[in-house]
Amino acid sequence: MEPSMPSHNNNIPTTSYPAITRQAAGFIDGILTDVMYCSFSDKIMVTITQRGRLAQWINVPLDVSNPSATDQYLPSATGDDSLLPMIHLTPKTLLGGATQERETLGQLYAAQIASLIASENPQEKRTVVIGLGLSKVEASREDFYNTIDLVRKCL
Repeated sequence: MEPSMPSHNNNIPTTSYPAITRQAAGFIDGILTDVMYCSFSDKIMVTITQRGRLAQWINVPLDVSNPSATDQYLPSATGDDSLLPMIHLTPKTLLGGATQERETLGQLYAAQIASLIASENPQEKRTVVIGLGLSKVEASREDFYNTIDLVRKCL
């Protein structure tokens, strides 16, 4: 079904686009960084680009059929531990990540973003697809937190 079009009397369409999209931008280590969040009916897509680059794709299923049975016995995360990714999430590189360092960094970002999405909405079961285009292979703690904060602004 296609979205309805406004009629000549300037009525606002009653159906929305199929995907909710939000964007944020900021400077991370002096480099303009764009974040886009798209919420599709079957997946959530988050892209993080620097200098118009998009070189790595990772997916993280949130609908884990059997999360670790021990998760229920672990204390809930507080303080600095609340920033750690959820242990049952398993990022998988789909494309890119040509070096071990880039793949490791990408999977760290993907696990953290998926954890952020799951903690914002514990009932969320869609797969999260993350597209990364970071200029540097390494990220300082401050750069990592600032990037995750940009993503948080889009949720």
